[in-house]
Amino acid sequence: MTKCSYILVVLVLIFLFLTGCVTTSRLAMDYGTSHKLAKFNQTLNPGAEKNLEPVTGFDGGAAQATIGKYHKGFEEKTPAPTYVFSISTGGK
Repeated sequence: MTKCSYILVVLVLIFLFLTGCVTTSRLAMDYGTSHKLAKFNQTLNPGAEKNLEPVTGFDGGAAQATIGKYHKGFEEKTPAPTYVFSISTGGK
């Protein structure tokens, strides 16, 4: 082989190594896509934030009672369950 062919082989190898380093992986390209799709699929009305009309159909007394029950739910403490284990040797 001549000197020119060696240089050509070296340049091709350098080119191949550099192109392998530059490419992005499939994981890097799709990073965060599943989270964005899940958030998009769970949004019922994307334009709801633009509606500034007051909510109707829920009177003040019912709303106050609902909020009261919500706050009371955090105050009530349920007793922690107790477990009893008996250990025996199995002998008489």
